[in-house]
Order: sequence, then structure tokens, then C-alpha cells
Amino acid sequence: MRRALPAAALAAALLFLVPAAAEAHGLVQRPPLPIPQWLFAWAAAAVLVISFFALAVLWPTPRLEQDDWRPLPAGRALASVPLQIFWGTLGVFLLVVTILAGYLGSGTALDNWAPTFLLITFWVGLVFLSILFGDVFRALSPWRALGRLLPQLNRPYPERFGRWPAAAFLFAFTWIELVSGWGDHPSTLVTAVVGYTVVTLAAQVYFGVDTWSRRGEAFAVYFNLFARMSVLETRNGTLGFRRPLGGLPKLDTPPGTVAFITVMIGTVTFDGLSQGSLWLDLSSGVVDTLDSLGIGALTASKIASTLGLLFGVGLVWGFYRLGVEGARSVGGNLSISKLENGFAHSLVPIAAVYVAAHYLTFLVFEGQAITYLASDPFSQGWNLFGTVDWGIDYTVFPQENTWYVQVAVVVIGHVAALALAHDRALTLYGEAKLAVRSQYWMLGVMVGFTSLALWLLAQAGS
Repeated sequence: MRRALPAAALAAALLFLVPAAAEAHGLVQRPPLPIPQWLFAWAAAAVLVISFFALAVLWPTPRLEQDDWRPLPAGRALASVPLQIFWGTLGVFLLVVTILAGYLGSGTALDNWAPTFLLITFWVGLVFLSILFGDVFRALSPWRALGRLLPQLNRPYPERFGRWPAAAFLFAFTWIELVSGWGDHPSTLVTAVVGYTVVTLAAQVYFGVDTWSRRGEAFAVYFNLFARMSVLETRNGTLGFRRPLGGLPKLDTPPGTVAFITVMIGTVTFDGLSQGSLWLDLSSGVVDTLDSLGIGALTASKIASTLGLLFGVGLVWGFYRLGVEGARSVGGNLSISKLENGFAHSLVPIAAVYVAAHYLTFLVFEGQAITYLASDPFSQGWNLFGTVDWGIDYTVFPQENTWYVQVAVVVIGHVAALALAHDRALTLYGEAKLAVRSQYWMLGVMVGFTSLALWLLAQAGS
């Protein structure tokens, strides 16, 4: 138990970071809460601690590592070639419409199809669809559909590259989303999409579609990780069921996998931080310093945000590495690399709940813009579906319940991460007592991530 003290101290220290009063993250203001926010933080930590000890007592052998996939009665028809062609064609059609809308359409952000579809419907909406229905992006991917029509050289993919290309592309996309301001310049945004398309198709020709999709194609890797949480999975042309989270323990971990997942979490961390007063104070100092060196205010602001984005990723990696180092300290003769890769899949539910907690209201409210833009995607005065006069209905989700939903989502996701880490520890250590001891540090990390998430949600809009 003494080995648990450093993790407990870390968790307690992080809990005090949660402010007593702040506004909610997102696009709407939250009414005053009936109890202080620090009570939510302590309650969330208590749930994690109780869950941890329940797992230690009631979960003595690995369960999630076992494969229980079984085909659906109509599984082969649902994954048939004609349907694959249909979904792929739809994906290509949406890509073409998006590119044309960026160049032909007028307006910015929610007045243009391209940024609305790319940054809300695609980027946020597909996360929720992937968790619910499995790897829908694999079916819809326009790059996969186009790549399968092109010749493939199938040259050997360097193992040392791993998922590093995907991590780099994912970081670049989040930079475009959070830093560049290109969402207000649709033609610039879709030019980046065209560039990504050219690079992706070239890589698919050289390395093969499947190889590049598993390693280098950022969106394929990104949505596949979330899809591993789903109960639905397609194998050998057949759709089937598996237990919830059942796809995550089977995640392979070539070089760059941990980096990719930390980019997933770290970039959302920065997005939450950037909406609070703390970041405003910090970034102002950086901007003033750069301005004194003759760098323009806009460029200085982007440099500061880029540094913040890197800091968010580094912070998440530091949290995780602390848990890995702590797990190694309990014994078992396991290397840092084996532990770091072994528990990487347990971070995916955390990435999922960070997205859900930060962007759910964004999707529910601003995501409605796609309904009226669909009727006139190129700003030509059309009304194809009779929805061009529709607006955004802010009553579809009760704003006063936002904080409660966010807290519940954060806690559930971190409990799922604890279960995955505990299950993997039982496999790696082969001894229940040693596995539980190794997870004291991971418990501290999970409490730390929970506290960080709640603090960011509270900071946003303050």
C-alpha cells in the first residue's frame, strides 16, 4: 500500500486544481450549480477509487482479452460488396461537394458547407458514429474508395515509421482546426484537403491501401481507434457483435501509436485550455514578447497557440509516462516500452470522453447548420431539400443539464479506462496482487485525467 502513496498524492494535488467557480466549456453559458464544482471533482475521484477496488476484488482474471466476436444473422449482407461500393461512392461524392463548396461557396464558418462539414459533421460527428456503429469511416472513406481504383505497388512499409505519419498528420489537422483560422477561409481549408488527398493517394499507390490506412492515414487510424469501443465489428466481409471495448485489447502498437493517442487527447486539452482566462493571460505574455521582436500580432498569436498545442500533447504524455514509470516500480521485470505500449489502448476511452465532453453541444447546436447548407452547398440560391430557411434550434438540448452530462461522460470513460488497464495488468504480470499494485499509479493517472478534464470544462468561458 505504501507504493500507492505517490499516486494518491498526485491525485489529491490535481483535485485542488479544480476551481470552485467557473463557466462551462462550449458555446452556451451554464446556470449556477446547486453545489460547488469541487464536490463534483471529489465525487468523480471517489467513483474511480471505488471502481478500482471493486475491480481488484471482483475481476481476478483477464476478461476483455478474450475474443467473443460472433457474426450477425444478416452480417454478410450488411458488409456485402455492393454496399461497400455504395458507401464508398457516397464518401467520394461528399469529398467532391466539400471541395467545390470551399471554392464556389460564399461566407465563412457556419455560412459555408466546407468548414461546417469538415470541422463539425465529419470531425466530431464521426467520433460518435464510430463508437456506436463501429468503423463507419472505413466504409465511407473517399481516399480508400479512390485508392482501390488505382494501381498499387505494395512496397514494404518501413516498420520504424509505424504510426508516426498518422500522428504528424493528425497534429497538423488539429493545428488547422484550432490555430490556423482557416475555418473562416473555406478556399484555404479545402486546398489543404486537396493536398492531403494527393499525398494520401500517392502513399496508397506506393505502400498499398490497407497498409497506409492502418499506419499513415490519420483519419482512418483516428476513427478506427474509437470504433474499437463499439460492439460492432466487420471481419472477413461479415458484420458481427463483440463485447463493449472488446476491440481495444487487440490494438497493435507499432512505433508512434502512443504518440498518436497522446495527440488525440492533448489537442482537445489545449482546446479546453485556450477558452479559459488562464490561457488568455499566458498567451498575452508570449504575444507581447514576440511583438517586441517585430513579429506581427496575428503571427505571434498563432505561434503562441502552436506552443500551447505542443504543451497539451506533452502534458498528456507526461501524465501517462508517470503512470508507466510507477507501474514499473512495483516489479515484474517489465520494460518501459512493454508497459507503455501495453497500456496504450486504455487511453482511447479517455480520448473519447474528452471529445464527447468538450464537443457534444458544439455538434448538437452548431452541427444543425449542415441541414440548411445542404440545400444550397455552393451558395447559388438553391433550395434542394426545402431546408434553406432553417436555423439553429438551441432548445433541442437543455443547457442547464450540460455540466451533469459532461461529468457523467468523463467519469464513465475513465472507469472504462481503469477496467482496460486492470485487465491488461492481469495479463502482463500474471499475478493478481502484483497487477493490482501496478495499477495504484494508473489510478492516480486516471484521477489526474479526470480532474484535468473537469478543470478544463470549468475554465472554458470563464
